Amino acid sequence: MTLIELIESGAQQLTDAQVSFGHGTTNAFDEAAWLVLWSLGLPLDTVLDDDSDDQNSQANRPVAPVDAARAATLLEARITSRKPAAYLTHEAWLQGVAFYVDERVIVPRSLIAELLVYGGLDYWLRESTHKVLDLCTGNGSLAIIAARVYPDVAVTAADLSADALAVARINVDKHGLQARIALLESDGLNAPELAARGPYDLILCNPPYVNAQSMADLPPEYHAEPAMALDGNRAGGTDGMDFVRTLLRDAPKHMTPGAVLVLEIGNECHHFEAAFPQLEVVWLETSAGEDQVLLITREALLK
Repeated sequence: MTLIELIESGAQQLTDAQVSFGHGTTNAFDEAAWLVLWSLGLPLDTVLDDDSDDQNSQANRPVAPVDAARAATLLEARITSRKPAAYLTHEAWLQGVAFYVDERVIVPRSLIAELLVYGGLDYWLRESTHKVLDLCTGNGSLAIIAARVYPDVAVTAADLSADALAVARINVDKHGLQARIALLESDGLNAPELAARGPYDLILCNPPYVNAQSMADLPPEYHAEPAMALDGNRAGGTDGMDFVRTLLRDAPKHMTPGAVLVLEIGNECHHFEAAFPQLEVVWLETSAGEDQVLLITREALLK
């Protein structure tokens, strides 16, 4: 069996099993390629084009039976467990950066990462931007990417979950950013240490924002993730905006004059606008459209 045959066979199995994607891949072929390449110890950017003359293509390389069996076992685990592939490999990639993940955190996929990497926030930042807060940091991926993109900033990465912060610690250490990223436990913006380290010039937040009906409708792969990182109705609401309401109320006192808050709300644009009809926001263009991530100035929050 060749590498491409093994991947195509795996993709068909995933399709037949009707697994759901969205944790790093969007389709069966890419998911199968990820799992097969990882199981064989091959780079995830291995060239797999078997219809070209590319001498770098590995598509037709033979796969030993023992290696094919190992890949098959991983694919079967993906199908039977319905866990995101990243929980099986303990590795996730965001904007070309590798992160450790396990079931203590959601799989990193924030669109804020691409805004950081491709300069989508630069217009709103200043030479005096030195303090960054990544609220609801999860595995620490946005804090780490921000520190890599802006070498002159100090980042505070906060989360309510001690388990998530333990994973974030693994990643901060992995990327050698211990001196520039402080991890702290905080329920929203409530921790005294969070306030003491501020005020902040830039706040990044990918909060729990999924509305109640969408939570109920999520496929098993998403229910494998910590509910507290997804469910935006923990205070008794149904529109997914419970955490966001508190955040927007409390944020200004943690922001410097001219600071901005970058907030991801995914597919909840209509719920956000219904909850904050008078709020002046800037919707930022991402690969998923212009209704997924928004920016709010401190001045707008104070109106």
